[in-house]
Amino acid sequence: MSLASNASLVVLADETAIARAVAESFVAKARAAIEARGTFSVALAGGSSPKAAYALLATEYRDALAWGQVRFFFGDERCVPPDDDESNYKMAYQAMLGPLGIPGGHVFRMRGEDLPASAAVAYAAILTSELPAAHGAPTLDFIMLGMGPDGHTASLFPGTDPLTGDDELVRAPYVEKFGTYRITLTPRVLNAAYDLEVETAGPSKSDALAAVLEGPYDPTALPIQILAPSAGRLTWLVDRAAAAKLTALPP
Repeated sequence: MSLASNASLVVLADETAIARAVAESFVAKARAAIEARGTFSVALAGGSSPKAAYALLATEYRDALAWGQVRFFFGDERCVPPDDDESNYKMAYQAMLGPLGIPGGHVFRMRGEDLPASAAVAYAAILTSELPAAHGAPTLDFIMLGMGPDGHTASLFPGTDPLTGDDELVRAPYVEKFGTYRITLTPRVLNAAYDLEVETAGPSKSDALAAVLEGPYDPTALPIQILAPSAGRLTWLVDRAAAAKLTALPP
């Protein structure tokens, strides 16, 4: 297994341990960004590990940060209204944003209820107006990501080159396997971040993780392989079950 110099792999016991590591990482990165730049911008992810981390941040870690200096964005969204159970925004709001009392002006959601192409254009405009372009594109301090058993991340799914339309910043791809559109940040924005963190757990992820980290580079088949931050860091937080088929593990 060979990781780039700005990438690292951390293997933890289980999904519960990942959630705590995510919460602690969130706090550490936020404190560093606020000290350095006065604010902290994070793109949230859907999924069970992030949801558990959000709950920890809203309870055990609620006094660990100056939440008024945190601004929340999203890495991807389903094309549903914000009150739909499939909405990443709804999950994040119920688990963290609501309990913490985050003001609406600090939360920049993708409008899944709008026409997908229009929602993508609108979100790209928000990123451009709200974020600095420190690394050649709107630059988030921290982007949380997951990985599916098929090697997708955000809403970049196998079957097409994930770099297609990269200049758009935000895309609205049609996902054939689900028969619906999604809204997603493009690799250009993902790789401009100061920190990327992939959280993935469970035996269903073991084949994909081994292929992504130890197999040939084929981002059309395994879109998550496009993660290669230009000036930031990439961290993989995985559990033992997901890492079971890796031939080499970090010490």
